[in-house]
Amino acid sequence: MRISTKGRYALRMLIDLAEHKNDGFVALKDIAKRQGISKKYLEQIVPILNKSDILKTNRGYQGGYMLAREPNKYTVGMILRLTEGSLAPVSCVEHTPVECERAAECPTLSVWQGLYKVITEYLDGITLQDILDRHNENYSNDYII
Repeated sequence: MRISTKGRYALRMLIDLAEHKNDGFVALKDIAKRQGISKKYLEQIVPILNKSDILKTNRGYQGGYMLAREPNKYTVGMILRLTEGSLAPVSCVEHTPVECERAAECPTLSVWQGLYKVITEYLDGITLQDILDRHNENYSNDYII
């Protein structure tokens, strides 16, 4: 499984918004500058996030974006499903029940189902707040005398 640039950048954008949640609406150009991501690329990601009510938007002067909910309400799995589609490692495990005509005699089906379960549980178990907390913890222990 490979996460696309779109998925990685969407996650970085939302982490940035979570980190600046007390700043009000944040301009896309500011996110782009801090994250080292093209503003044009972020403009392609915003509609995907807007359709899913992840973002609040304010137009005009002092306009920008902010998270619609608290950072602990967004999981990495949720964000990647929006940008990547399915997180399934193979297409046969995307649906329940499995729709593959070979499912009954497939010796590898349980391998793919197990991998899909691990991926889903791991990514759904990490929130934006968890990422911020881990990041801040790593930097709070980095003091120089």
